[in-house]
Amino acid sequence: MSVLSDGGFLWYLNRSTGLVALLLMTLTVVLGVVVRRRGRLPGLARYGVVGLHRNVSLVSTVLLVVHVASAVVDGYVSIGWLDTVVPFVAGYESLWVGLGTLAVDVLLVVVATSLLRGRLPVRAWRAVHLTSYALWPLAFAHGLGAGTDLGSGWLLAGALACAAAVAAATGVAVADRLRSRSALDRAPAALAQARAALATGRPAAASRNR
Repeated sequence: MSVLSDGGFLWYLNRSTGLVALLLMTLTVVLGVVVRRRGRLPGLARYGVVGLHRNVSLVSTVLLVVHVASAVVDGYVSIGWLDTVVPFVAGYESLWVGLGTLAVDVLLVVVATSLLRGRLPVRAWRAVHLTSYALWPLAFAHGLGAGTDLGSGWLLAGALACAAAVAAATGVAVADRLRSRSALDRAPAALAQARAALATGRPAAASRNR
């Protein structure tokens, strides 16, 4: 009862939802790379991986909403509802809270466009979805600067492990994108060579060298 009366419940709720949301956002990034590579997980088909990615993302969004709402309702520090959508105007740790607000804004845009995916051009949806890679570092920096939970001990070790997982997943995603871009850059030359071969009746250079 004392935990509820002295505001301790909201404090614990705020901290726990923030930590679990960071963990789930890490899993969302990793699963997103698996989905992009059309990969599979043990015991799950490809569509199962897509569904898991979507559901984990939605749960992390719900936890983030609870995290933000509990910080405002608690009133222990000067954070208002406006501060949850407009960055860098909070009366408490404006920089670090502002980074968290930016993370919230990015997440809201990504979730909204994902829900409207069927009505958006694929390129537009993909361009917006790529901004989700900025979400994790913003949330991570917010957690380090705005609170004390990630400053030391096993929570810091866990946060660094999450950072390593996100860095590895991002590296894989960037490498895949560079390979795809390289293939697209080579496509016009290959097409021109094939057209020239058809026009002259000669096999393409790649075919002669086989």
